[in-house]
Amino acid sequence: MPATLDELKHKVELQLSVIYENIDLPMTITELTQLLVDEMNIPNNFVEPVPYTNHWSEKDMMLITYGDSIVEPDQKPLKTLESFMDTYLNDKINSVHILPFFPYSSDDGFSVIDYSSVNESLGDWQDIEDIADKYKLMSDLVINHCSSRSAWFQNFIKGSGVGKDYFFTADPSDDLSQVVRPRTSPLLRETETAEGTKYVWCTFSHDQVDLDFRNPHVLIAFVSIIRQYLNSGVKVFRLDAVAFLWKIVGGPSINLPYTHEVIRLLRTLIEHTEPETVIITETNIPNTQNLTYFGNANEAHCIYNFSLPPLLVNSLITGDCTYLKRWLMSMPPAQNGTCYFNFIASHDGIGLRPAEGLLSDLELNTLVNTMQNFGGRVSWRTADTGEQKAYEINIALFDALKGTIGGEDKWGLERFICAHAIMFGLEGIPGIYIHSILGTPNDYEKLKNTHHNRSINRHRWDYNLLKEQLDSDYTSHSKVLNRMLDLIDIRTKQPAFHPNATQYVLHLGLQLFGFWRQSLNRKQSIFCISNVSDEKVELRLNELNLIVTDDWVELITNKNIENTATELELMPYQTVWLTNHKNE
Repeated sequence: MPATLDELKHKVELQLSVIYENIDLPMTITELTQLLVDEMNIPNNFVEPVPYTNHWSEKDMMLITYGDSIVEPDQKPLKTLESFMDTYLNDKINSVHILPFFPYSSDDGFSVIDYSSVNESLGDWQDIEDIADKYKLMSDLVINHCSSRSAWFQNFIKGSGVGKDYFFTADPSDDLSQVVRPRTSPLLRETETAEGTKYVWCTFSHDQVDLDFRNPHVLIAFVSIIRQYLNSGVKVFRLDAVAFLWKIVGGPSINLPYTHEVIRLLRTLIEHTEPETVIITETNIPNTQNLTYFGNANEAHCIYNFSLPPLLVNSLITGDCTYLKRWLMSMPPAQNGTCYFNFIASHDGIGLRPAEGLLSDLELNTLVNTMQNFGGRVSWRTADTGEQKAYEINIALFDALKGTIGGEDKWGLERFICAHAIMFGLEGIPGIYIHSILGTPNDYEKLKNTHHNRSINRHRWDYNLLKEQLDSDYTSHSKVLNRMLDLIDIRTKQPAFHPNATQYVLHLGLQLFGFWRQSLNRKQSIFCISNVSDEKVELRLNELNLIVTDDWVELITNKNIENTATELELMPYQTVWLTNHKNE
């Protein structure tokens, strides 16, 4: 690892040489290196990052929310969010991902107009810094594209100023047949500019124009943005849609080696500036491709565990954990310095691409049909063959789990809690969407008003109404919140739930999904077992090989296990966490 600034610069030069190997740059690699180091303001006496260091523990739990998911009259939404977290999360959640809080033109924030400003309808940088002072803050770095209303793109149209050459263009006559993207809209946006008609590459929508990282000035601009966010207290960077970053006409333009090298470069610059900072890549792609973003513990610190949501929901609606168990058995343990980021609901929907090759077409179709029966919508993409394929199910998780393939039933709340109990126990850092911790159902009114499928799971709560719901013991929202916080309180005290603690899958049949965790010091074991069916199931403890000389306790009910050779009756969707070393 670099020990001096000159050695660090040499490493950066080597990385830049890989990224720009076939590109005629307007400056030398050495000059570009110096510009990047200057933008990051890396000191001569930088703190050397220690390889394979885990910047997380079992205490980490991430809330995922928009800056205005909760609003109150005459108060900035970021202040309302801070008040909600301080009041209701009771210090049980220590981290927060505030989804894009910048001025934007579409896609609920992911079409950024100005990366350097806070959306004034939410608050200002001081509000962001106030939250960052109390919670570990994750911010999006929307790095693949920006808004067509941004100053950069307007300068592209004018042909002068910063941004005039920041965007990737192609020609309609180019062979673009292999391009992989999650949308059905035309790839190229015809745009009249001062230099004539140009066709701008748009992976997602025509309001989200793709940036061209072949131009080193784009890289410099984003390094400057990273420096600003670090100054404002950001501790985790979520690289949005980063798999599409680098484009080559004539190919699929996804997961290219240059993209991986850009991520490694950003990590080098960031960790030599703020060693505790974490990079997480958002790559909603098939599982085997997603895993490559760990690199050799030198790329993303964390990757989203995108296969978990569809496989877990599938298990709970079918009562059969076969596919979930098979996938978990195939997942490599994250080596030290890397970590999975687990989630089962987010501002987007339940992605189906990460389930490709894991669920059969019949299982996928059954999953889609069941979610539609529960009020969900489906977003589509164009496959390589030209056919339309389901890309994402848009539904609130609370409604997604209100029944089985047989229809709605009385076990919705238990099934919903079970899903989170499973996620909380798995190897990795848990992320919980605000509308999951609040038990928010589908928002049909917002869907009707926006005509965007994802709006169904992006409800905006009136804080006064929400407080009424949460302060009552009898509402579904208060029941969900209290039970979630109870689980989180237990989870964050157990060393065996460290994100990198050992994990082995148990074989307990179709209805019982189980895995074993062991703390890094090997002192604590936890057997996590969930009944994923709507029937009572007997768990024979002798199948777990519990060490008979240890005292065992079930953490969730706080009951001692007097006889390790007995049977436990698990009610529908009940989870047990059996441990030999309870931490209070």
